[in-house]
Amino acid sequence: MDTASLLQRARRGSDQAFSRLVAEHQQAVRAFARRLAAVPADADDLAQEAFVTAWSRLDRLRPDVSFRTFVCGIVYRKALNGRRGAQRTTARDTEWHDLQPQTASSTVDTRLSVQAALQQLPIDVRAAVSLCVAADYSHSEAAEILGLPLGTVKSHIQKGRDRLNALLGVQS
Repeated sequence: MDTASLLQRARRGSDQAFSRLVAEHQQAVRAFARRLAAVPADADDLAQEAFVTAWSRLDRLRPDVSFRTFVCGIVYRKALNGRRGAQRTTARDTEWHDLQPQTASSTVDTRLSVQAALQQLPIDVRAAVSLCVAADYSHSEAAEILGLPLGTVKSHIQKGRDRLNALLGVQS
């Protein structure tokens, strides 16, 4: 059964049809979630939450948008919201830490992995790079998923590549 038929059945309430849609798209959605999650172990939860949200919002899926694009957009928005919450927590923790007596700390010089370098990028840049460079989405598809103008996506990808090269010590 094709995706369009499955979507029609799922919109009419078929759990089985929606399960098949999830099975068909979960690998790509989870891969995208792994690239966005602040903590890689949270990626599966992020993807699962996105599929649950997609199930409850199937009526919002436009005919010109693929199911995978729809769910990846949900993953992105959930990751963005999670990132905002984490930033608030980090700000509170930093403020608390700054109030504590300072002790000598040592730094360990380690080489950044690609995943660690990705985590250094702003989430919107990371999302664009993850979609277009790692997941082979077109710039147009990434713009649709992220809800950003095409030019912004292209700019994010260029900035992301430049920043990753700098973080990884790659000469461009």
